[in-house]
Amino acid sequence: MRVAVFSTKAYDRDFFRLANAAFGHELVYFETRLSSQTAALAKGYPAVCVFVNDDLDARVLLMLQRGGTRLIALRCAGYNNVDLQTAAQLELTVARVPAYSPQAVAEHTMALILAAARRLHKAYNRVREGNFSLDGLLGMDIAGKIAGVIGTGKIGRLVAKRLLAFECRVLAFDLAADDELAAAGVEYVTTDEIFRRSDIITLHCPLAPATKHLINEESLALMKRGVMLVNTSRGALVDARAVTRALKSGKIGALALDVYEEEADLFFEDLSNQVIQDDIFMRMLTFPNVIITGHQAFFTHHAMEHISRQTLDNITQFERGEPPGGLIKWEDIRGSGAA
Repeated sequence: MRVAVFSTKAYDRDFFRLANAAFGHELVYFETRLSSQTAALAKGYPAVCVFVNDDLDARVLLMLQRGGTRLIALRCAGYNNVDLQTAAQLELTVARVPAYSPQAVAEHTMALILAAARRLHKAYNRVREGNFSLDGLLGMDIAGKIAGVIGTGKIGRLVAKRLLAFECRVLAFDLAADDELAAAGVEYVTTDEIFRRSDIITLHCPLAPATKHLINEESLALMKRGVMLVNTSRGALVDARAVTRALKSGKIGALALDVYEEEADLFFEDLSNQVIQDDIFMRMLTFPNVIITGHQAFFTHHAMEHISRQTLDNITQFERGEPPGGLIKWEDIRGSGAA
């Protein structure tokens, strides 16, 4: 099948080239993001392959459908950038990679927690400059702390297990409790109780209307002074303006992010020679207790191999007239209340 692959980098092309040897699709790569300004590039392609910051709103989907596209192949797990209701009305099939490497994201989450707890980002830069002073590097033990995990799906449950191994007391919230985690000692509580009791809060829930800006002025007001907040899930779970004010007041003691609500114009690009125009993002970077990585939690060799194979397999199954393994149905999402 002829596929227009948007938002591609050299590493995407490398992994897809290797994986495609077993599938034989015609992959045409575009570095640009998919949007209403670039959707015309997909004219004549029965399938498009897109990533997290591509825009698939109603206007773009209509343009794709009129251009002959029938399949939207997401090479990611999240689908909040797709208007699934419009896709269903236009009879466009949408498929994703639901669980490419939960371990990769869970391990990156723990790396951020440890780095924030021990100020590793500051220490690294100091040593490179020949500064071996310990002033300002006083850290905290993870053991014995109360850690709150919001969302215990494939990634969240792995994070909870790792926090237990670090001898944390783990609180969790999910619409459906995980019996194995509960048996291991994880205490399921409300989100408000997590906000009130936790020393560390890490987010692993999907982005939906009910969870947008889950971290806001009201939830921050409930938290302990000096709380550590970690987000490797979806940027819009966090109200960045409210978090910036909480950093300034000292309410947040450490912030570790791999995602950001307005990341589409920032992440995955080299902007080192440009003046970044996002004032909120740049303000967060001024705080010494903030660590931000550029949406790289998923980015491991194993995960990229799996993403490539699963995406191409979804395309092959669609081409054969079969439901793709990562099929997303609007009626299922609507019925579950997840979006």
